[in-house]
Amino acid sequence: MLRFDVLTLFPDMVAPVLGQSMLKRAQEKGLLHVTVRNLRDFTDDRHKVADDVPYGGGAGMVMKAEPILRAVDALREDAQACGETIRLLFPSPHGRPFTQDYAQRLAGEARRIVILCGHYEGIDERVRTALAPEEVSVGDYVLTGGELPALVLIDAAARLVPGVLGDPQSMVEESFTDSLLEYPHYTRPAEVRGLGVPDILLSGHHEAIRLWRRKQALRSTYLRRPDLLRDRVLTSEDQRLLNELLNEGVAMAPVRSGEEG
Repeated sequence: MLRFDVLTLFPDMVAPVLGQSMLKRAQEKGLLHVTVRNLRDFTDDRHKVADDVPYGGGAGMVMKAEPILRAVDALREDAQACGETIRLLFPSPHGRPFTQDYAQRLAGEARRIVILCGHYEGIDERVRTALAPEEVSVGDYVLTGGELPALVLIDAAARLVPGVLGDPQSMVEESFTDSLLEYPHYTRPAEVRGLGVPDILLSGHHEAIRLWRRKQALRSTYLRRPDLLRDRVLTSEDQRLLNELLNEGVAMAPVRSGEEG
């Protein structure tokens, strides 16, 4: 089972999402367990204050260190009692980029994954000093807090756990699984506002459909995210499909060619 503990000042930003769709079903199947913990429960005053003004002045508020340290201490004690250890993640612009490969490693994690959600202007730096959390970034932009990134981490990892997705083939074919963007999808009806479905998808010719989808994935990746494939070693089939695209006049970025081992 993949286990997450989310530490946040705003549990209601996280809990409702966990009760929907795939994440809900994964928990019902016993494949995923997520506990959302309110950092205010680890304060020591009757008003449950978990933030304060920054030393040295400046705008905004800073999350206090002590409630966070107490919360992590409590989780470590609980994990130890169950014969477990924890892995502490902290969504932050300072962190390493979150990728599909990162999500795959999280999905196979045996430890309890604790996600600390920052908020306001950030956390007291002594949290980093004392806990040395593993910082991870979901993108080069600024969010209000770490709650949305926490949900991104959970969702991306949970769907890679065997048995979570209804059709395992979906995980194999989707974007980024093999460094390609996904091919386009169509469903009924066959015509929508004068727009039809490519004839090949109606042909019933499975091999032709497979090749068309691969070619479209390559086309989409080169036109929209060529950076994904600059260092990719192409199979002979992919190289042939790319040559076809070049002959059709599709602008391409340079790639390495050759067989994948």
